[in-house]
Amino acid sequence: MKITCDEASHICNKSQYDDASFWEVLKLRLHILYCKTCAKYTKKNSKLTSLCDKAELTSLSKDDKECMKRDLENRFHNK
Repeated sequence: MKITCDEASHICNKSQYDDASFWEVLKLRLHILYCKTCAKYTKKNSKLTSLCDKAELTSLSKDDKECMKRDLENRFHNK
């Protein structure tokens, strides 16, 4: 039931959006009991999510994301 720090951060990110399963959250909680680095990451991630919720931030539309992706790809390929 032990997980790596990479897995813990992935589960942490998923749990912020309520996408993590019960077992994933349980594994994460067990992991942060002995890993202070991941405990800090989880705490900061929760705080960031809370601040974003309070600011009523919204995500980009699908079209905006595609436009941004094309722009980044163009910039990357033109270097």
